[in-house]
Formats: sequence, C-alpha cells, structure tokens
Amino acid sequence: MQEIFFERPYEFIPPYRGKFLPRLLRNMEMFRPHLRKHEGVESYEIRNADRLNKSVDDGCGVLLTPNHPRTADPVALGWLAKQTNLLFYGMASAHLFHRGWLQSKLMQIMGAYSVYREGTDRQAINVAIDAMATAERPMVIFGEGTATGSNDKLTELMDGLSFIARAAAKKREKTDQGKIVIHPVTFKYIFKGDLLSTAEPILSDIEDRLTFRRLPGASLLDRIDRVGHALLSLKELEYFGEVQPGPYVERQKHLVEHLMRPIEEEWLGKVQTDGIVMRVKDVRMRIFPDIAHGKVDAEEKKRRYRQLEDTYLAQQVTFHHPNYLTEEPTWERILETIRRFDEDLTDHARVMRPWHVIIDVGEPIEVSSKRDKSLDHDPITREIQTVLNTRLTELSREGTPYRGE
Repeated sequence: MQEIFFERPYEFIPPYRGKFLPRLLRNMEMFRPHLRKHEGVESYEIRNADRLNKSVDDGCGVLLTPNHPRTADPVALGWLAKQTNLLFYGMASAHLFHRGWLQSKLMQIMGAYSVYREGTDRQAINVAIDAMATAERPMVIFGEGTATGSNDKLTELMDGLSFIARAAAKKREKTDQGKIVIHPVTFKYIFKGDLLSTAEPILSDIEDRLTFRRLPGASLLDRIDRVGHALLSLKELEYFGEVQPGPYVERQKHLVEHLMRPIEEEWLGKVQTDGIVMRVKDVRMRIFPDIAHGKVDAEEKKRRYRQLEDTYLAQQVTFHHPNYLTEEPTWERILETIRRFDEDLTDHARVMRPWHVIIDVGEPIEVSSKRDKSLDHDPITREIQTVLNTRLTELSREGTPYRGE
C-alpha cells in the first residue's frame, strides 16, 4: 500500500493566490522535467481550448472535471493553463503535501490546495465553491477520486462534483453575476516508443518474480493473461486458502466483496452499493481519524491498518478491467496493464517512455442551482460521465492497435 496515510492531525493547506509566480512557472513550463522524468510524458496536444477561454471571457464560473487515468494528469494541466493563458485552482489529496517541502510549495504556487480524503473537508469544499462563485479562476476536480491506471475506462464519478457546482450556482444567483458551467476534460495518453523493447524487460522481471518459466511461442497477450491470473490466484490463496473456481471476473468480484463486506459491516453497519472509490472513502473516514489523533493503542492501530490495506487491495483489484486487452488490444492498454502489475508487486511502477498526452476540453454544461429530486440519479453527474465516456471511446481509436508484434 502506497504512503497515503500520515499519522498527524489534518491541517488545511490553502492555495497560493498570487499570480506572478504561478504565471512565471507556467510560462517557463517548470512542470515539464517532472513529467518527463517521473511519468515519461514528453509531448502534448491541446484540443478545443477555445471552449474554456470563451466561458471565462463570458464571465462564467468554471469547473473542469477531467478523467484521472494517471498521476501525471494534474501536472499535465500546466500545458492547458499555458495555452489558455489561465491559472487554475485544484484539490489535491493531503498526503501529497507531505512528500517534501519543495513539492508542497510548488503545488501551492500552481493553485493546488489540500483536501482530507479521510473526512469531510469543509474548508476545501468552500474554497472550490468560492472560486467558482466569484469566477476567480477555473476550478479543477478529478471526479473519479484517484488515479485509476486505465485510460480508456472511466470509473463511477463521485456526487461531490454536482454538490459543489450547485452550491456555487446558488451563491452566484444571489449576486446575479452569471452562470456556472462545467467543462469535462478528457486525457488520452498515446505511446510513441517501441512496444517490445519497453514491455519485455518489465514483463520478464515480473515473470521472474513469480518464478515462471518462459513458454515457447507464447504471445505478449498470453504472457500478460498468465501473470494476471497468477496475481489473482495468489491473493485468493492468501485470503481464502485456495484458488477460487469460476470465470476471472466473478473471482475478482468475489475477492473484492470478501475484503470489503466485513469492514463495511463493522464500521458502517451494512454493505455499501456505491462505486469502489466511494466505498473505500466511506470506511477510511471511520477507520483512520483516531489513528491520526493517537487515540488507539498499538494493537488496535495494527488491526486498523490491516483493514486499510484490505480496502486498498479491493480498489486495486477493481481497477483491473478483465476484458481490457481482449476487447481492444492496443499498445497503450498493454503497457498500462504491465505497469499495474509492476505496481501491484512493488508498490512503485517503473517509468515507461515516451508518452504523448492529448488534453481535450469538452463543451460547457450549464449548472442549475436546483436538482430534480424526482430522478433516481444526479443529472449533472450523469451528463459528465456520459460526455467523458463518449470522448474516451472516440480517443481510444487514436491508440496504436496491437497486431501481435
């Protein structure tokens, strides 16, 4: 489990509101070395940036809601900021501000501020609402809640997006300052290197870790499929004592429910039906705060950390889409899958390069301050999800098809 928990009481870290420094860093592309070194992202293309500029020029309060396939996404938005000559505010998980003084300060200068994922962070929500209500800057919120690792698939969006947008619209109505609009933003990463020379060393190392012998004549997809089944089987042996029968997708679901069910029953009183990110967030909000405030003894802290590890595993397992390669094998999906295996085994994925990122700005969605309560779904969240899914399907065709190289 990656270092996402810090045992100290949470303190809100606000965004830097000056303009000179963020403009300087943006225009000099000071974020580019980070993208190249840590993410392998070396080039970019911005599409339909004029849509965002028009909303800002019209005086609208703006919310940007990108998909979140990679940890590179928030940093890559620097290119969109530069092309539109804008500055953004954005929520960032509080743990990211504890990875060194320099990183924390740079994030703040570029408009990021902390949000406490293990609780309800009123300060973070209010900053977002005010930024949109005053149209100070476009606000960025990644509705999936975490980087998913699967560029062509969108997980369920959290309802917090629509709540914040409606609250800003209600606040704007009182001053008659104009509209609140949402621009869905789609990230698509295209691999520009050589597939085999990039994939082979990492996949071979993973096979060695699993003590696999090479299968003569096995294709790249066959080898990836074997690794995927092996990793799932290892977790089944750990949690059930034996490999489970049935199709791969059913085994995945069974493991996730086995992990989540007892934790949800203990802390929430019942098993939840939301998407996995929301389910994990709900139990973390109950489990972790007492640890952060030093209110549990060593034995209880150890027990709770085991539960947190189980929720993290459930989330990671869910993010493995079982048909991701069989339905549409592309170089990008192959490398994403290998990268996820690498991360599952070591908690740190090796950098693959070079990647080219497309950042596409969607048409504005006007936000009403009122929700139609007769509907069994949130229409704003549903529309964002539909737009992003449609655009991801279209952009997936720009990937490189795998033809058995």
